[in-house]
Order: sequence, then C-alpha cells, then structure tokens
Amino acid sequence: QVQLVESGGGLVQAGDSVRLSCVVSGGTFSSYNMGWFRQNPGKERDVVAAVGRESAHIWRSESAMCRFTISRDDAANTVYLQMNGLKLEDTAFYYCAAGDGAQFEIRPHAYNYWGQGTQVTVSS
Repeated sequence: QVQLVESGGGLVQAGDSVRLSCVVSGGTFSSYNMGWFRQNPGKERDVVAAVGRESAHIWRSESAMCRFTISRDDAANTVYLQMNGLKLEDTAFYYCAAGDGAQFEIRPHAYNYWGQGTQVTVSS
C-alpha cells in the first residue's frame, strides 16, 4: 500500500519561507511523477508544482514560478516544496501526490496516490 505523509506546514507570516516535505512508502518512489497541489474550502484542488521521474520534467504554476521550488530525492523517497516569499493568498491545504502514469502530468486525475495534506496559513 502506497502511503504519502506530508510535513512542514504551519502558521507563518507574509514574506516567510517554508519547506514542505512528503515521504512516500510502500511503492517505488523513483517510478512516480510527483506533484504538490493546494486547496481551500469550497474551491478546486489546484496544482502548484510537479516533478517527473529523474526530475526530467518540472512544472510550476504561474503563482509559484518565481517563489516556489519543487525537488525530489529518490534515495530518501521524498519530494519537497520550498516556498519563499509567502503571500496571504498562498494560504491553503497542501497535498502531495504520486502518479504512476507513463506520461508527465500535472492534472490531479493523473495522480493515483494522495497524502492527507498539511495546512499552510500565511498571516499579515
């Protein structure tokens, strides 16, 4: 059974930096495309960033482009999301997901396995 566990969220101030981590167990981490998504109550789950196998592909949303970095450590079965210059609008529940599809994908439906999420709240 594949399990994903996120950590690193919390309450931070605008302008701060946070690093989210997601450890994957029970599967072959190196074979997965990995993504970070976020969601607020009543809103759709949006992709923030994604990284393909062997980091061959990396995608970031427009809002994340200049502030967030996604990376993976296959030896540690972990994917990270480094978030700098946090803004109030970055407040959300952040989810890590793994996809075993052949193609690099950013759409949520392409991801098979999901973590429970971690809350990031940015205050002014």
